[in-house]
Amino acid sequence: MFSKDKDGSGRRAPGAPSILSAGMQVTGNITSDGEIQIDGALSGDIYCAKLTIGETGRINGSVVAEDCLVHGEVIGQIKVDSVTLSRSSRVEGDVLHDMLAIEPGARLDGHCRRLDKAEADDPKLDLVITDVDRSSF
Repeated sequence: MFSKDKDGSGRRAPGAPSILSAGMQVTGNITSDGEIQIDGALSGDIYCAKLTIGETGRINGSVVAEDCLVHGEVIGQIKVDSVTLSRSSRVEGDVLHDMLAIEPGARLDGHCRRLDKAEADDPKLDLVITDVDRSSF
């Protein structure tokens, strides 16, 4: 059940995304090495490799991810390598990114700042969250 993969590296093959479904509300931080899809409401911060926020999804907190696709709403800072704000998205907060795509119709109330890899690892730019181990991100 908790075995390592065949090559012994400790990394598991990508699986199905974890889903917070529509109508579900979670209060607290979420951390994952894999993919997460938010269709419900999250009041807290999220750290993951890949994040998809559905049209009914709402996050009131900070986002740290490698890839992020926003169809819903985020109230808080987004710090990602690559982010796409779709036409149905609404973001209130700053977006720190390496690559950014904004579709016509997307709403963004905040600043966008491009970060290169060195800046992305700068602790002065880290979010104000101290109780989560982010060593895998």
